[in-house]
Parts: sequence; structure tokens; C-alpha cells
Amino acid sequence: MTSTVLHIDSSARSENSVTRSLSAEITAQLSPDHVIRRDLVTPLPLLDEAWVNANFTPADQRTPEQKALLAQSDTLIEELKQADTVVIGTPIYNFSVPSTLKAWIDLVARVGVTFQYSETGPEGLLTGKRAIIAVASGGTQVGSDIDFASTYLRHVLGFIGITEVELVAADQLVKDSDGSMARAKSAIAALAA
Repeated sequence: MTSTVLHIDSSARSENSVTRSLSAEITAQLSPDHVIRRDLVTPLPLLDEAWVNANFTPADQRTPEQKALLAQSDTLIEELKQADTVVIGTPIYNFSVPSTLKAWIDLVARVGVTFQYSETGPEGLLTGKRAIIAVASGGTQVGSDIDFASTYLRHVLGFIGITEVELVAADQLVKDSDGSMARAKSAIAALAA
């Protein structure tokens, strides 16, 4: 059986990025047959009124301009649909995710496409997938009350149906860089087990 990984990086740093290094190591550890790369160092468009209007127009009634506005979103969603595992590298910037990753989330969380509303509430449509998040921080402890990055990512991934979410944390690097990196490397090694 073939496997596909969607590998997403969101650090503003192209070089010397802890999350880029960890996410690459995770992807290599998984040994997928195919890797789809999405580097968010090139910013995605932000939602605006025209995009929202296009999104809420029924697909069979969209103008060519509206279809063009949604084309990037459609591409990102197709990448997600193709993936068995999503690997996300994200630093914690100001207690949350980078704006580039938030833009990606806004473009893939689409009602009727990646989630729907049912009588019991929202229901994710991208089920049967796994996500592994490589997260790094200078001072924020992952899982603490001030970590709005990993908790947000767990929630939004679950919202679109990806409920199997694992964290590889290299947190509080300013406090104990060597120890934090050693724990992260150990967590990556355990992924294959």
C-alpha cells in the first residue's frame, strides 16, 4: 500500500529553523512513497469579502471570477485529501501559530468541502488521516495555559476530521535547548514504533 505525506512548513526562517529540521526528520522517519510539499514561507492570500462570497455561492452558480478566487483553496484541499499523514512544522509566535499557517487553515476549512454541519454539530469530512505537528518555542511550554498554538491546531484539525494528532515538541528552547531537542528527537524515533 502506498503512503502519501503532506509536509507543511510555516516558519519564517528558511535556515536555522528548528521546526523545519524536525518536520523534515519526521517525514523521513515515516518513509512515505510520495511527499507533497507546501512551504508557507511564500504567503497565501488572506480571506476577503469577494472570497467569502464566492465560497458561499453554490458551486454550480459560481462565476469564472469566483472559481478563480477559490482555485488556491481547492488546490490546498486536494493536497489534504491525497495525504494519509499531514506533517506540520510550526513555531509558536506570540503564543500562537504563524499568520501564514492561519491563512492556510482559513483556506482549507470550508463548509461542505472539509466539514459540514449536522444535527449534532460540526462534522469533519477528512477522516482516516493522521497529523504529526513539530512545534518549537523559545519560552512557551507546549500544553501550558499560554500555548494557543498546539491546542488550536489539535482543535482545527479535528474540526475538519483529522482526530489522530501527535505532537513532537521542542519547547522552551531558551531554557534548555539540548534537553528539549533530545526529547523531540526521541519522540520522532518513537513514531515508527
